[in-house]
Amino acid sequence: MAVLRAAATEPCGLSELCQRTGLPRATAHRLAVGLEAHGLLHRGPDNRWRPGPALAELATGGGDPLLEAASAVLPRLRDITGESVQLYRREGTQRVCVAAAEPASGLRDTVPVGTRLPMTAGSGAKVLAAWAEPSLQRSVLAEAVFGERVLIDVRRRGWAQSVAERESGVASVSAPVRDAAGQVVAAVSVSGPVDRIGRRPGVRWAADLLAAAEALHQRL
Repeated sequence: MAVLRAAATEPCGLSELCQRTGLPRATAHRLAVGLEAHGLLHRGPDNRWRPGPALAELATGGGDPLLEAASAVLPRLRDITGESVQLYRREGTQRVCVAAAEPASGLRDTVPVGTRLPMTAGSGAKVLAAWAEPSLQRSVLAEAVFGERVLIDVRRRGWAQSVAERESGVASVSAPVRDAAGQVVAAVSVSGPVDRIGRRPGVRWAADLLAAAEALHQRL
């Protein structure tokens, strides 16, 4: 409860969490990470903890607004493209699939909800890294298969693509999802076999993807 109250007062990093609770660093970190895993805390792009979506669900019985928006938007994007569609949130130096829509048949790039992927490869990782704080960008770029120039290009054009970066034979294209304040809170992606969607998936699906990202933004 002390950790929850400390993060609810104002978003805080580990040092601030220790100061506010008086807990040892290792203990504060262990508790905060555990609460984050259950959705009671959420670590934002600034790497600071704040109240998580599960608190709102417990308080109101309602769901996560982003997931509610995704349930309406992702199936339509899947039907338009005929490919697998995912929604990723960043948690620390990982991205987590929080929603997905799969075509009924055919070869698919299935990413189960809850899957954690590194931020070092893939179009979804590029999008989340492109709008992250500089310190996280530096950490990601130290091990990523892409460089700083790629992130600059992603911010300029508003979407990212990848071919066989995360998994051999798979291509994807992703766009940022913004909340009501205009902050990037997720990445929406279309992915599938390279043989089917080609080596330039952005040319094929970027317009539809950007429309879906805007639809999610409007619902938020």
